[in-house]
Amino acid sequence: MKKSAATILREYGPFPDAERVNGVTFDGRHVWFASGDRLNALDPDSGEVVRSIEVASHAGTAFDGEFLYQIAEDVIHKIDPKSGQILSTIPAPGNGGDSGLAWAEGTLWVGQHRGRRIHQIDSETGQILRTIESNRVVTGVTWVDGQLWHGTWEGDDSDVRRIDPETGEVLERLDMPEGTGVSGLESDGAGCFFCGGGGSGKIRAVRRPG
Repeated sequence: MKKSAATILREYGPFPDAERVNGVTFDGRHVWFASGDRLNALDPDSGEVVRSIEVASHAGTAFDGEFLYQIAEDVIHKIDPKSGQILSTIPAPGNGGDSGLAWAEGTLWVGQHRGRRIHQIDSETGQILRTIESNRVVTGVTWVDGQLWHGTWEGDDSDVRRIDPETGEVLERLDMPEGTGVSGLESDGAGCFFCGGGGSGKIRAVRRPG
């Protein structure tokens, strides 16, 4: 396993009216982050929140190229980012113990923090297709260039790790500075991860190795 210290490229926030940052996702232009009762679109160049959608947003957030997906308690809402309307709802696999959310391969990938696992689920029905076990609390989840990464956060220790999607083995780990937690996680598709900072109310851009 490769281990290195995470390189924080930029910090955003804290933001007005957003005491927490739960899930994060990226639509190619804006970083969307969940703050409990709304989804907020952050311009990563200016650092400004440019719009918000009023919707329950307690954990992970994902984007499929057209629609947003948001964990709200024990369900996942599919949301039209243009209108802010909830289009459909499926059960979340952890019944409220869900954390991260990612879109890849036409399906959703859902982290379970205390369950220490990641489920691949059908985005239409919520049916669990496969399960990957982790040896740490799972927070945010993201896929990039065929690699599966997830955040962990236990006490003051937090990291971002790449795991083998077949076995769950940890292949690479980026250790965050002490006291710097990772709640949500999303790649920008290039050289950066956006990491939600939970109760700090911040989002951190972290360099992706490679």
